[in-house]
Amino acid sequence: MANPGYGKRSAPDQRPRTTHDFAHLPPREAAIAAYVDRLPDGADMSVKTLAKTLPYGQCALRTALNHLQKAGHLRRGREHLADAKGSRWITRTWFSRTARGDDWWAAFTRGDVPDVQQEARPPTRSRAHILLAALGRTAPVLSLSAAECAELSPLLAEWFARGVTDETVVRTLTAGLPSPVHHPAALIRRRLTTKLPPEPTPAPPARPPLRILECAKCGVPGRPEALPGGVCGACRGETGPHKGASPPSSSGVHSRAAEIRAAMAARREGSRA
Repeated sequence: MANPGYGKRSAPDQRPRTTHDFAHLPPREAAIAAYVDRLPDGADMSVKTLAKTLPYGQCALRTALNHLQKAGHLRRGREHLADAKGSRWITRTWFSRTARGDDWWAAFTRGDVPDVQQEARPPTRSRAHILLAALGRTAPVLSLSAAECAELSPLLAEWFARGVTDETVVRTLTAGLPSPVHHPAALIRRRLTTKLPPEPTPAPPARPPLRILECAKCGVPGRPEALPGGVCGACRGETGPHKGASPPSSSGVHSRAAEIRAAMAARREGSRA
């Protein structure tokens, strides 16, 4: 594992794992991708560490990881974190079992990941339906039919939406029962309606993360649209400064750095408000 805060990070909204996830890659890249895919978040992704486990040298691993980046499975960069220890930039290696295009990685960098279609899953009983069906174990006089559970589930779902725990629901529905209970479903409906707790205070909207991608070859930071396939224009052979000529100082890098500083300042002002 890498130091806390570093190492592999799994990209969100991935499709379920299958045996054909990396069939489109060459054998070496497919084997490395399958291994990385099963590493836990926080695992060390350096070629030196991978070379200790995989049957490839560091040079071959570095080349393979660059190929995975070009294929849309991997991006390298940094993410700004603010916690009790202060503000700092953390090196990230984001991995996606599902290959992504440059547009998706750009949206991810902005904290605006589009929805991804997931494979259809068979319908399952809801949390509310399961609790109502099991209610008769705690209070036999409140045993319900399947149809009654289905009818009452939306009422109970609203309780869960307001943060109520299963234990609180059971206690509310079973406390002080009359004797006898003539109509269990009617009693439960009345309690779910009249004893519904107030809506919780909404949480403030989450702030988008501050992320910046880096070129896989020279490490120069840049906008996602300037790093198609994770590689900058200079390393692709396009006209422009290269890391070997001088330190990166293009207007695009300066502009991006200014945006990040402005966003960090805005966050500090927001935290004081």
